Amino acid sequence: MEIKTLAIAGGGTMGAGIAQVCAQAGYKAILFDINSDILVRAEESIQQGLKKMIELGKFTQEKVDETLKNLSFINDINLMKADLIIEAIVEKIDVKISLFQQLMELNGANTIYATNTSSIPITQIATKLKYPENVVGIHFFNPAQIMKLVEIIKGVKTDQKIVEIAYKFVLDIGKQPVISADAPGFIVNRIARLYYVESLKALEENVSNIETIDALLESSGFKMGPFKLMDLIGVDTNYSVTESQYHLFNHEARFRPSRIQKQKVDAGLHGKKTKEGFYKYN
Repeated sequence: MEIKTLAIAGGGTMGAGIAQVCAQAGYKAILFDINSDILVRAEESIQQGLKKMIELGKFTQEKVDETLKNLSFINDINLMKADLIIEAIVEKIDVKISLFQQLMELNGANTIYATNTSSIPITQIATKLKYPENVVGIHFFNPAQIMKLVEIIKGVKTDQKIVEIAYKFVLDIGKQPVISADAPGFIVNRIARLYYVESLKALEENVSNIETIDALLESSGFKMGPFKLMDLIGVDTNYSVTESQYHLFNHEARFRPSRIQKQKVDAGLHGKKTKEGFYKYN
């Protein structure tokens, strides 16, 4: 399989970032979302990000124009035809399976189907699909246009050639791939989950406040404190991953979701994208 065209499902923060990265690397990238408003925001976000790159002296106007030329935005799933499809939708296994079932009917056996899931085992997704051998995990980190690391995850039935193609693709777009076993949370989220959970637990127990916990961890060498990072990622997305990992690890106490975070999600305070999460944003 040779990757010439890509399609990314999900026009949120991750999907838009992945589409931008691929377009910058010279790939024709289709960004799909059923919600036209989300696509408009995604396009605006990408344009603003590219403008910032010019201001920082990292991109020329010619590079930006070429990147934008490589991008297209669609809300019709029937146009989602590509050599590689990456889903970056909600972290719910039934929704992901349903999407891949539709895409496999449209694209057949000569397409690679990649999931950007943060925590759901690839095998659990692939086992319900027509071409499980073509399903692989390609897990980017937020923000995808900046973070270098990408996890490649092989499901039980994933063809080794698909893993190799995915690995080469990640190198081609200027990222650093690492191979992970198909375990809950893979490598990074399994370890990073405790960064969030323990910080939330300290907050629940009134050990300290949000600002102090963030400041202490940043002074210890972390680039962003846990609460600032949850706001950036999306409080709802972060909570969903924690909840998924908690269940996949048979309710191990160390992965228990926080009631404080759940309250934020219920209130619609999802972080920067809603202008308020653990902090307020103008």
